[in-house]
Amino acid sequence: MSVEQAPVQRADFDQVMVPNYAPAAFIPVRGAGSRVWDQSGRELIDFAGGIAVNVLGHAHPALVSALTEQANKLWHVSNVFTNEPALQLARKLVDATFADRAFFCNSGAEANEAAFKLARRVAHDRFGPEKYEIIATVNSFHGRTLFTVSVGGQPKYSDGFGPKITGISHVPYNDLEALKAQISDKTCAVVIEPIQGESGVVPADKAYLEGARALCDQHNALLIFDEVQTGVGRTGELYAYQHYGVVPDILSSAKSLGGGFPIGAILTTDELARHLAVGTHGTTYGGNPLACAVANAVLDIVNTPEVLNGVKAKHERFKSRLQQIGEKYGLFSQVRGLGLLIGCVLTDAWKGKAKDVFNAAEQEGLMVLQAGPDVVRFAPSLVVEDADIDEGLDRFERAASKLTQA
Repeated sequence: MSVEQAPVQRADFDQVMVPNYAPAAFIPVRGAGSRVWDQSGRELIDFAGGIAVNVLGHAHPALVSALTEQANKLWHVSNVFTNEPALQLARKLVDATFADRAFFCNSGAEANEAAFKLARRVAHDRFGPEKYEIIATVNSFHGRTLFTVSVGGQPKYSDGFGPKITGISHVPYNDLEALKAQISDKTCAVVIEPIQGESGVVPADKAYLEGARALCDQHNALLIFDEVQTGVGRTGELYAYQHYGVVPDILSSAKSLGGGFPIGAILTTDELARHLAVGTHGTTYGGNPLACAVANAVLDIVNTPEVLNGVKAKHERFKSRLQQIGEKYGLFSQVRGLGLLIGCVLTDAWKGKAKDVFNAAEQEGLMVLQAGPDVVRFAPSLVVEDADIDEGLDRFERAASKLTQA
């Protein structure tokens, strides 16, 4: 028996929700593949992907089936017990990566929290309490908990919440000399996004990541790759470190891993994992059967040559058309990124106006993202159909035309 729910509208957000978000003026209510429908029945093409989360689009039959099947079996048992989907997922991730061990949680912030805690614990156990410093990069983003927001290199997110966690410093991204000058024997970890996501879709140089790896080895520090946004096929490899050929000590994953169902993970080696002994870290919901069942289905589809090669082909389809649009309307100076994480850098004339582009696209029935005020970001489904790419970019061109003629 279903209970009739009272109708809601966008204005309700401003009445009942904490005002820390400013959502768009419409409410999506249904999705299928790369299409979304709002309350009025208007159809939009989704190139936002729930901020690089909906890796297989909306309502993918394999994910719906995995969730439904598991929902009829077992939802939650806590980590007082283990469960089959969690063990299956851990095995798949370990078999597909450098790692020997997985730890599951519920989000990217939780994954990074666990990664940073593990790094400090390893250093504490091996070298003593003085080795606890973490080096991150300027404009990085690692989550919203107090620890992760302190490690993130954007003061606008970390200021105003009292004393910050100490022992954290920030150096410019892609600047090996700056990292070399900052790292010391007190450094327990260096954390890097292989592509800086939130601050503008900025890929790392291969030599930078190779140099960071060497510096960490030299100073007995751990190299952490935050692959919350780049992981699970987004770049055309299962994880971006595989694209670069540089292996981290700890990798954090979330977003795409659950295809829209909340899950996070860290991957690491036997040698490091043993420092999180029984009782040192935990989570009530982490590794729950529902999330892990869905993530298993995600990996079974994404970690295939067809999908990963398809991501690379779709990148070219997006990039060539976006460059044409950018040049034609004087909107973009550069199109950058890997796979289906693409950033269009606004020209000087349009600097600071990414929100205007977002709004114009929505008016034409297209969902896109910003990555800071100067970059328009695309993070669609990895299996977005070519027809949807073309139609979505037609809509984007109409938006660009109207915006630049206004």
